[in-house]
Amino acid sequence: AAVDIQPACLGLYCGRTVLSVNGSVETYGDCGVCPRGQRTDDNKICRECMGSPDRYDWLYLGFMAVLPLVLHWFFIEWYSGKKSSSALLQHVTALFECSIAAIVTLLVSDPVGSLHIRSCKVKKLSDWYTMLYNPSPDYITTVHCTHEAVYPLYTIVFIYYAFCLVLMMLLRPLLVKKIACGLGKSDRFKSIYAALYFFPILTVLQAVGGGLLYYAFPYIILVLSLVTLAVYMSASEVESFKDLLVRKKRLVVLFSHWLLHAYGIISISKLDKLEQDLPLLALVPAPALFYLLTAKYTEPSRILSEGGNGH
Repeated sequence: AAVDIQPACLGLYCGRTVLSVNGSVETYGDCGVCPRGQRTDDNKICRECMGSPDRYDWLYLGFMAVLPLVLHWFFIEWYSGKKSSSALLQHVTALFECSIAAIVTLLVSDPVGSLHIRSCKVKKLSDWYTMLYNPSPDYITTVHCTHEAVYPLYTIVFIYYAFCLVLMMLLRPLLVKKIACGLGKSDRFKSIYAALYFFPILTVLQAVGGGLLYYAFPYIILVLSLVTLAVYMSASEVESFKDLLVRKKRLVVLFSHWLLHAYGIISISKLDKLEQDLPLLALVPAPALFYLLTAKYTEPSRILSEGGNGH
């Protein structure tokens, strides 16, 4: 019997597309790039991504979705000024923009019209950087097999950022123009200008470091939440529980950091074993409590005075 011997399909991510199916017999095309929404199986055949994102994938997408929102809130607070009463409404508007952008992004993703998305499973770091694994069989000609092996975790973030930017440009200028009466004409739009800077930065960050962020984001959240909480409490001169209760804004900032800290712990543990992982959430208030209990011992003026007395 004649055996159809095809040349080996080289490259880590090159595959053969299925041209037709006749019963149990499949006909394959030439070795090359897989179409969007497909990736190669163990036999170098391009197969449809029919899985669903697991819990860790959703946590990663949640992290990438919250990044622009946190930056929006930071710059709104930074530029709103003490006399402006528009900050709260701008915070709510930013939350509305990002929420609508996230919902629309899910609706336009495959399957269209559903909040569910189909995806390929992330197996290793190289899945995010298929462009680095295009083979050169004769060391002259390069076979281009670059495709989204982690479909759609890579491109869905860009789509979300695009919707965030469009919604911000449609809603925020009109809102700020009407309510930001406590600010000067040059200051009232600064939070929007800041977004026009950080969205390209976030886009480049995802394009270059998407795979690294996928594996490192839980630890990034933990470190940033600890550092920013310590910086904020130090800058606000919070040294006791009484200082926290003086202003509601300080409590809001504290609870926001606790939420981020809990998110990081959940992302690391993935809550695979609830009886072991849930008790870890009890550690969320620990950094703030440690800071409040030790702040009076690390006051710079006290250290300087004691050092002077010692001499």
